[in-house]
Amino acid sequence: MKRVLITGTGSGIGKACKEIFLQNGFEVIGLDINRQEECQNFRSFQVDITNFDELTKIKNELKGNNIIFDSIINVAGIHKMASFVETDLNKIKQVIDVNLMGPIAVNNLFHELLIEKGKIIIVTSEVASFDPLPFNGLYSVSKIALENYAQALRQELNLLDQKVITILPGAIETPLSKGSIDDTKCLADSTNLYKKESSKFVTITKKFMGKPLSPYKLAKKIFKVTLKKKTRLRYKIHHNFGLVLLSILPKRLQCYLIKLILK
Repeated sequence: MKRVLITGTGSGIGKACKEIFLQNGFEVIGLDINRQEECQNFRSFQVDITNFDELTKIKNELKGNNIIFDSIINVAGIHKMASFVETDLNKIKQVIDVNLMGPIAVNNLFHELLIEKGKIIIVTSEVASFDPLPFNGLYSVSKIALENYAQALRQELNLLDQKVITILPGAIETPLSKGSIDDTKCLADSTNLYKKESSKFVTITKKFMGKPLSPYKLAKKIFKVTLKKKTRLRYKIHHNFGLVLLSILPKRLQCYLIKLILK
């Protein structure tokens, strides 16, 4: 029986991936910060992926039971709207830790259990392809860094005939996506420097997100990618055309237009 390791299986894209892989006869090992009910072919570990000691214990337990993986699928992540000059540094660190250091730690520790020609899938975001917007910069920075990390890892594992594939989805119908709107509203209430601008950004965020894609459609795509012998290195899925156009513009013009809109 084929087996995968998936992070973030408690909700959203990770949960959808868990269900799709189980439906197709895979055994799934899930890592999530919340406790989950186990079922046939699904084993769950409650863990914070930024806790390296706990991850090491889980790796050693699986290794002791001769568990190996066909693919490692990195999904877990968090989203925070923030002003870089006002936000508490612990909040900034939390986003970087979960979105960047978490996948780095998981891949570092569990790579030992990956089969000879296995795949590592890393779900980043469409923002990893674009220049950051105000107030969404913290999330963007973490995902851009994650995309660069994936390319570095890809170069290394390519020498071992293992593949690293990044998935860059646009808005997906998940708690994270819905929470970004609420988080933008909280920013508008809490900021002292950007009251007017952040309030307008709430409206812009809703328009730019468009209609979110079902996480199960994305999970089916991820499942198909794990089965392919020949794959692309990056898959862009459900990207927002407005963000694509904005990012094509020179950076100075981007700044001018955003200021014009928010002011």
